[in-house]
Amino acid sequence: MTGENQAKQLVIVPSRPEWATRFQALAAPLRAALPGVTLHHIGSTAVPGLSAKDVIDIQIGLPDLSAAPGVLAVLAALNYEPRPSVTHDHHPPGLRLSPPELRKAYARRAQQVHVHIREAGRFNHRYPLLMRDYLRASPAAAAAYGEVKVQLARLHPHDVDAYYAVKDPAMDLITAGAEHWAARVDWQLPPGDA
Repeated sequence: MTGENQAKQLVIVPSRPEWATRFQALAAPLRAALPGVTLHHIGSTAVPGLSAKDVIDIQIGLPDLSAAPGVLAVLAALNYEPRPSVTHDHHPPGLRLSPPELRKAYARRAQQVHVHIREAGRFNHRYPLLMRDYLRASPAAAAAYGEVKVQLARLHPHDVDAYYAVKDPAMDLITAGAEHWAARVDWQLPPGDA
């Protein structure tokens, strides 16, 4: 466990109706400063009724991730703290994915906002949107996932690494089921969130 991860307290709170409004307030200046980009509210705060960390996750979809440095510069001007290098998302076990499918850039703001910049259409761009939409359509799956997070935070309140070591595979299980749901309902990548 890293020193940075030891200092963090994991707190999962019941769903808050203001999360959707917070996303809209955060998205407005991003849309103005980055015309033409696709913005989505992702993560647990994007699923009504789902317990979550009080963090708004925003996904910016770019046609080409090589544009990410310019987007990070705009985010820095809007008081976001950009991470200087391209990183990679979690690689679900059992899937053969090339590194470009998991590449992203990232920035955050002290007021608990994370911005994930991904190449539109890549695996890691699709994954959070599929999971979000599936959990919105399946309250039982959302409630079970929320309980997993509540219990992980209870058992490991100061160990972010242990929390994600279990949460990420739990998300992979949910997303495997979501793939069947997506095929059944002909789910498509949604347009940006208004």
